Amino acid sequence: MAATKTRDSAQLRAWREMSAAHARVADALERELQREHELSLAEYEVLQRLAETDDGHLRMQELAEVSPLSASALSRLLGRLERAGLAEREICDDDRRGIYACLTDDGRAVERAAAPTFRATLARTLGS
Repeated sequence: MAATKTRDSAQLRAWREMSAAHARVADALERELQREHELSLAEYEVLQRLAETDDGHLRMQELAEVSPLSASALSRLLGRLERAGLAEREICDDDRRGIYACLTDDGRAVERAAAPTFRATLARTLGS
């Protein structure tokens, strides 16, 4: 019983440390991206995911799978990016039920401009 309790305590400590580190990094990224680029961390992450693809397109379903946001929250976020001219939605030609999230030229420019801020803040916060 004592070995299990010790292991559980070590796991709980590790979880708490990881959770605190994540919160610290996410808060720093949120502040810097807002201050420098008027982007939330979630908005930047969607732009970044789209920019990482060859053609700047990703099915909404695929984007939802890699996002911590619910499907409805992701849809609202994409709506904000659309209104800002940074992304748009397109119907998938080969599957009319599918919808793509697409990076616009302005969205690509914003992602590129924000990337150094993201990387520098990440390095500074992680102590690299």
